[in-house]
Amino acid sequence: MAMKWWGWGQPDKGYALDRKPLFWPFLERRLGPALGEAAPVMELAAIALPPSRLSAEHHKALSAIVGADGVTTDHAERVHHSYGKSYRDLVRIRRGHVPHAPDAVVYPRSHDEVQAVLDCAREAGWRVIPFGGGTSVVGGVEVPPGQVGVFVTLDMARMDRVVAIDRESGTATIQAGVFGPALEEQLGREGYTLGHFPQSFEFSTLGGWIATRSAGQQSSKYGKIEEMVVGLRLATPKGTFDVRPIPAQATGPSLKELVVGSEGLLGVITEATVKVHRVPAVRDYRGYLMPSFEVGIRAMRDLLRQELRPATVRLSDRQETELFFKMREEPGSPVEAFVQQAGKWVLTRGGSIDFEGRCLLLVGFEGEASAVVSQWEVARPILKRHDGLSLGASIGRSWFRSRFDLPYLRDTLLDRGVMVDTLETATEWANLHDLYQAVDGALKEAIAKNGVAPFVMCHVSHVYHDGASLYFTFAGRQTPGRELEQWAEAKRAATDCLVRNGGALSHHHAIGLDHAPWMREYVGSIGIEALAALKEAFDPTGYMNPGKLLGPSAQASTPKGV
Repeated sequence: MAMKWWGWGQPDKGYALDRKPLFWPFLERRLGPALGEAAPVMELAAIALPPSRLSAEHHKALSAIVGADGVTTDHAERVHHSYGKSYRDLVRIRRGHVPHAPDAVVYPRSHDEVQAVLDCAREAGWRVIPFGGGTSVVGGVEVPPGQVGVFVTLDMARMDRVVAIDRESGTATIQAGVFGPALEEQLGREGYTLGHFPQSFEFSTLGGWIATRSAGQQSSKYGKIEEMVVGLRLATPKGTFDVRPIPAQATGPSLKELVVGSEGLLGVITEATVKVHRVPAVRDYRGYLMPSFEVGIRAMRDLLRQELRPATVRLSDRQETELFFKMREEPGSPVEAFVQQAGKWVLTRGGSIDFEGRCLLLVGFEGEASAVVSQWEVARPILKRHDGLSLGASIGRSWFRSRFDLPYLRDTLLDRGVMVDTLETATEWANLHDLYQAVDGALKEAIAKNGVAPFVMCHVSHVYHDGASLYFTFAGRQTPGRELEQWAEAKRAATDCLVRNGGALSHHHAIGLDHAPWMREYVGSIGIEALAALKEAFDPTGYMNPGKLLGPSAQASTPKGV
């Protein structure tokens, strides 16, 4: 049976649409009738890989460090660790196109083992790619084209424990390889949560979040990952580097910030001390229909101006709002149908809602019951003042239950010959709507150039005192024979547009290989020189995760001394 490369790498989990009868008709109205079928997914065993270049002697040396079961050159393992989970990755893996793969995958169990592997790699002249959950959507974990020598992928999955919880300080020290669900389960047993829930939560790790400056869906309350980290440990080619877990200090530029977002270029994050919070007693998420995207943005900004701390504030544009309601499931029983109809009658007083042009705003508060009630007392008048129409709590509960599901839909769409991908940025409140319109237009124009109807939608999902993020999803029929070129044209047009119109090159997806060509324009020549000098200081041999962040021009194609 062919392996299915679901959105986050789960081969046996698809996206059930049998109870969502409105979805396919809606999509076909947008993209054209009778969507086609993509090329069949290649069998895993049929994917040809270049032979491993790891010698028997070096295999033995690695086994001495991590154990015989901790190093492998197995075909399936090498395929699995070849790519992340972007649209480009999924198209290539379906075709069986894997011209570059790691020569070995190594599973360390401790910081000392990671350091020993790096020491071994330095002596042998190997390249090392740190690997958390492999959910990168920017080429962050793959072997770059044009590289020579042995590549070893260091998979951190065995380092998955909460080491200690400091209840007085409200922090926890945690191994970097722990996946989101296991992390929350371990903290939850002690009544705590990290509060970091990115869409990749099920299949991504603490170390990966830190290395890419990840943002969770409740970041408005708990912060992005860089705000959660207070200390960390890094294994580097020059030895161990520790950042002490001190709440604040004035000791020059933040060394912690040098590591957070470093994407594996400096070393391997093995452990971190992070802020943790008591599991909230109440979660209250509600939906509002706003008159327009622009009005919704102003309402979000005004919520923040009142010093409220919602866990989630998420505004969908008109297109995403329409899709959201087309994705709602049919009632599964007569009771569910009655409740749904009764809810509609109460909401509309027996009339109907005009959805035309309206945008869905989700607002959620978490914490002690009294704090949640008091925050809603402040929030409701603000939303009413902006003509927000309350949809109640059922919409919020529905979104919360399914908030990790959408990545699985990508494989279902690929099966029907649909290109679909995402990109994100951030900017100031004053520029947010203008940037939204510019990138939306750039995507539509680039997709339409291939003779297909574009479908572009967007939401704002991370808000700050001075601005917010924009998260775009774009789709269109695949152009047979030009699937990757079609995607690259849309990606390039949108990225050019957002950088030149005041947007962040990335808000939380990181840089990897895909965004590296824009780094010099974005941070400037001095910025590139500073990052290259940092790379030189931590990794003078140049073998940690080459090609990422800085791009190939700022790094030698061959490690020094090889």
